[in-house]
Amino acid sequence: MDAVSSAGAVPALPVPVRAKNTAREFEAVFLGQMTKLMMESIEPGDFSGGHGEEMFRGILAEDLGREMAKGRGIGLSDKVMAEIVRLQGEGGAK
Repeated sequence: MDAVSSAGAVPALPVPVRAKNTAREFEAVFLGQMTKLMMESIEPGDFSGGHGEEMFRGILAEDLGREMAKGRGIGLSDKVMAEIVRLQGEGGAK
């Protein structure tokens, strides 16, 4: 590697850290989508938020998914991370 190409290189995060972050983001999106579907299946009652609630329901579902994934989640991120690391290991072995 010459001096020009190495000077512009951005240091990358270690594979396990990147894989963990990616897996956590995947779990957050998955949980957000599940939450959105569950919220859509509920019939609005007497105390519904009307049009304003409808507009922001998707944002609420995304935030709920993100918060659930921040905690213990549902264990999906561990499986996704293991698969990412396994696939990256296979790619490096070729």
